[in-house]
Amino acid sequence: MSEWSIHQITKLTGTTSRTLRHYDRIGLLHPSRTGHGGLRHYDEDALVRLQRILLLRELGLALSTIAEVLDGTQETTEALRTHLALLEQERDRVERRIASVRTTIEKREAGEPLMANEMFDGFDHTQYKDEVVERWGADAYEAGDSWWRGMSESERATFRRRTEELNQAWALAAGRGADPAGTEAQELARQHVEWLAGIPSTPRNGESPAREYILGLGDMYAADPRFAANYGGLGGAEFVREALRVYVDRHVPA
Repeated sequence: MSEWSIHQITKLTGTTSRTLRHYDRIGLLHPSRTGHGGLRHYDEDALVRLQRILLLRELGLALSTIAEVLDGTQETTEALRTHLALLEQERDRVERRIASVRTTIEKREAGEPLMANEMFDGFDHTQYKDEVVERWGADAYEAGDSWWRGMSESERATFRRRTEELNQAWALAAGRGADPAGTEAQELARQHVEWLAGIPSTPRNGESPAREYILGLGDMYAADPRFAANYGGLGGAEFVREALRVYVDRHVPA
């Protein structure tokens, strides 16, 4: 089997030797062997693990979380497919934003009028308006829209970041084949309901989001490919739906 020295790995990946030694020290990535003079060497399996570590770091996960993900993953190829879906989703968002900015530049240079829907493609929070109005009424949409427009840019960025982190955590758990009724999925379901509760327009039963609303969202995630993409595809969305159903049965009053 092929192997590479720590110096070759740093050149290939841009990762520093200090980082690789730190990964070894915390048990995240061990060299396959240590040669003469303490020189570390890495085989193909180690390279695959390093690739997954770097992918998860790009998604913003902490090293402790990455360790849990890797240790709980049974099938490397399937986990990489989940990572790939997340990266493709992020690429699509970035490409839309690039196109939006390019259109703005071109129209300004040509002296043409700007269209708001072109300027903010890829940034649009109203893309699910029809679904919200159809399921929960125009008042629910207007309340949510007013809340969003009243936020500062910093508040919006924080909300987007929390949303993306939650989506990624769902997708990773689904990719690992986690049990929807298990501890990990139920903790994510709790966070998801807490996230919904932070949106003023969320229909409620007392202080908590209404169970019908939570269940309806779960069904919508799995029924619409646009929503399913947030969770790595249909399988991820179905996982979210089932976990939310279990959570609602256990914790949300009728």
